[in-house]
Amino acid sequence: METSRIPGFYNMTVEERRTLLSSMDLFTEDDAAYLFSKEPLPMDTANNMIENVIGTFPLPLGLGLNFLINGKDYCIPMAIEEPSVVASASHIAKIVRETGGFTAEATERVMTGQIQVVGCSDFNAAKEAILNEKDTLLEAANNAYPSLRKRGGGACDLEVRLLNEGSDSKYSQMLVLHLYINTCDAMGANMVNTMAESLAPVVEELTGGKVYLRILSNYPDRCLASARCVIPPELLETGDFSGEEVRDGVIHAYEFAASDPYRAVTHNKGIMNGIDPVVIATGNDWRAVEAGAHAHAARDGMYTSMTNWYSDEKGNLVGELELPMSVGTVGGSIRVHPIAKLAHKLLNVDSARELSQVIVAVGLAQNLGALKALATDGIQKGHMALHSRSVAIAAGATGEMIDVISQRLIDEKEIRVGKAKELVAEYTK
Repeated sequence: METSRIPGFYNMTVEERRTLLSSMDLFTEDDAAYLFSKEPLPMDTANNMIENVIGTFPLPLGLGLNFLINGKDYCIPMAIEEPSVVASASHIAKIVRETGGFTAEATERVMTGQIQVVGCSDFNAAKEAILNEKDTLLEAANNAYPSLRKRGGGACDLEVRLLNEGSDSKYSQMLVLHLYINTCDAMGANMVNTMAESLAPVVEELTGGKVYLRILSNYPDRCLASARCVIPPELLETGDFSGEEVRDGVIHAYEFAASDPYRAVTHNKGIMNGIDPVVIATGNDWRAVEAGAHAHAARDGMYTSMTNWYSDEKGNLVGELELPMSVGTVGGSIRVHPIAKLAHKLLNVDSARELSQVIVAVGLAQNLGALKALATDGIQKGHMALHSRSVAIAAGATGEMIDVISQRLIDEKEIRVGKAKELVAEYTK
């Protein structure tokens, strides 16, 4: 891709956007046929993805533009119903690209499988027995999924934890074996579960206990991705607010979230507003990503901000975000959902590690977009301007009437369906 900077994209019609994207050779004619069809997810495909299918539930699919990450341009597919998210992320990406874009990193793709053991007569001895056979257990796990090892992944480490050892209840005392597995470019849930289950008989024999749960953890703290941006204050100037005022407002808002779980929940929801749409569009498990992200936010004993914002010695605004990112570029719905496959072509990522870097960069951008709005005109101004269109449509407005009714709702500061219906009736007299 030459550039993700496409001026005026927001003001184009849907057809004009599609024509432009087609001319950029971002996808083939067959891909375009799926994307632009009335049924982008064929019913036969949907019926084989889940049970009891009666239809499909479409979401708007937009493009996050202007993103420059590690020197590479990205047009980022985002599937979401909430107004202002795509626009906000794209706006911040435009600012950040003027400073060289986002920098991002990711660890190796190591997921965690858990094996729960109860009923051991001596839990400490059971722990030692497992650790003494570590190499044997890792080899057995890899034998359960040999194709993963051939791709350069596989079980690479394990550790043992004792939980509630001093408890009086036999139900709470347990040993938990953590099996660490490099899943390469797959999210790897099935791989992890298969390997964990394969070890159950051996673990029972070694510990003298009973194995119950053997399943992956959706808190993969050895599978992390991070993003960072540095913005000179002059690029943050907004209306009557100086860049320094915006910078300080953003940092004050962050400190509120860092200190108060009630604020942190909403603050972090805004981050996930950017992350979830990319995870959904690429056919990944957004529930797993959400769960891991919120667990990471509470890893030190208090639920707090996922991001970190501060001013450096030059007065620049610096933002950082690190999260577990259990996403893949192969397997699961990625290989069967036609729009998910198209989303990967649009992104043009080479690996799951690269995808995770893109996703956290979008989360960081979306967080700054929300904090910047809160620190200046308030979150409602931009959000309600877009929301007014949905209200107009809900009231029966169509075509050019949507823009007229939407603007009237904004001008009269009364964005509700009842008012919109009155305006539609007035317009159609």
